[in-house]
Amino acid sequence: MPKFDCNRGFNDTEKPDGPVAEDLTAEKDLLMEQILENIHNTPIGQVLKKIACLPEVRQAKVLDVRRQLTEGKYDLSKRLDIALEKVLEDLTA
Repeated sequence: MPKFDCNRGFNDTEKPDGPVAEDLTAEKDLLMEQILENIHNTPIGQVLKKIACLPEVRQAKVLDVRRQLTEGKYDLSKRLDIALEKVLEDLTA
């Protein structure tokens, strides 16, 4: 499977072996090649690129919020509105 680098896009340096590899070369499948080259210009391609660049999950923070939720010490509605606004800003920026 191709690896995705948020700064460079897909990096597909490894080519599969066998009869399938011959059928999927760029010369025989120009349409797929064009799609892959232009994926970053589509809305879904831009969203996928932003998702791939998101930071790793901070497990300690997740566990802390879960604990606060179960204890009733976490104001979910207020924080959810703030989080949603931030996500929408990031997706539209």
